[in-house]
Amino acid sequence: MNSELLTVIDNLEREKGIDKEVLILAVEAALASASRKQLGHYSGLTFSVNRETGEIRAFAVKLVTEEVSDPSKEIGMDEAREINSDLNVGDECHVEIPPKSFGRIAAQTARQVVIQKIREAEREVIYKEFEGKQGDTVNGTVRRFEQGNVILDLGKTEAVLPSRERVPGEEFQIGFRLRGYILEVNKGDTPAQIVVSRTHPGLVRKLFELEVPEVYEGTIEIKAVAREPGERTKVAVDSLVENVDPVGACVGMRGSRIKNIVRELREEKVDIVPWDKDAPAFITNALSPAKVLAVKINEKDNTADVTVGDDQLSLAIGKKGQNVRLAARLTGWKINVRTGAQLRAGESAKELQNLPGVGMKLAWDLVQAGFNSVPGLASADVESLMGVPGVGKKTAEKLLKVAKEAE
Repeated sequence: MNSELLTVIDNLEREKGIDKEVLILAVEAALASASRKQLGHYSGLTFSVNRETGEIRAFAVKLVTEEVSDPSKEIGMDEAREINSDLNVGDECHVEIPPKSFGRIAAQTARQVVIQKIREAEREVIYKEFEGKQGDTVNGTVRRFEQGNVILDLGKTEAVLPSRERVPGEEFQIGFRLRGYILEVNKGDTPAQIVVSRTHPGLVRKLFELEVPEVYEGTIEIKAVAREPGERTKVAVDSLVENVDPVGACVGMRGSRIKNIVRELREEKVDIVPWDKDAPAFITNALSPAKVLAVKINEKDNTADVTVGDDQLSLAIGKKGQNVRLAARLTGWKINVRTGAQLRAGESAKELQNLPGVGMKLAWDLVQAGFNSVPGLASADVESLMGVPGVGKKTAEKLLKVAKEAE
């Protein structure tokens, strides 16, 4: 039995990485806890496991007295001095309890306490191994599903991929291998729990480090990542070494590197754009594949007015506004996209708004009706102006008057 105990402890040390001494101390504490009910009449009860043989011994603390009235708590002088010749009346003596006195000391209780102690020790080992790895990635195998969460087997422990960190539409099967980004390493009262994400932009950064040696070595720097998980990601890259093309290096020969990243992201589209310290240039790059004609920066309210060709508007905005939205996140600027025609219309509306009694809505209605300037408005007639929504005869006459005066 004793040798079997050491064998189990040695196996746990190898498999779980838990120090042997920690396990033996857990066994000793478990035996003391489980035996209190049966051997509680003893004082200062402790257990000791021999580190070499596995032999279990129990000791109680007894008071040395002239006359023994309670054998469980007291010991006579002569008997005490057989144990330690220096003891005197009133001293405490550690007395070994014969093995036969142990009886059946709630073996099941002892087993449960031992298991709990081992779990605590294992949790501590796992926590120390992973506590400094937040922001790193791990490979795991899908083991099971719990309330929408995916439980991954990492070998020594498990990780949880919460439903909130899963890419919409991404499905897994038992045994499927996947990579996750470590968000948290929790210690707590439960087994050390590693929380991973498949939606975090950091996952994209780590994939580039794994697939592109220049990124890992620091030759190429990832300046920013904007991501809509499962759909599209924009990555801004910059080269710290002259004559190294950051975009080309990330794409790889015939797209080999970016293909591996896209495959890991389950075919999520990835746009790689060159970073530029010049804001207008960076915004132009970020709106790729649309072709930008001009960028006007307003640093006061952190906005950028971007002008594109009439045929580029839908491309610049993207499906459901995705392209311009990602470009805004990537650059940190609020981006307003307009075509040349829209820009000219806006300037015309501002010009008309300078006329007395002409508000923003009326100015835009006039522009939409073809009255693009003050001279154009002044040369109109009452009947044509009455064709503008909300403009009656009196308003038309007033508009003509103020336009002619302004002209």
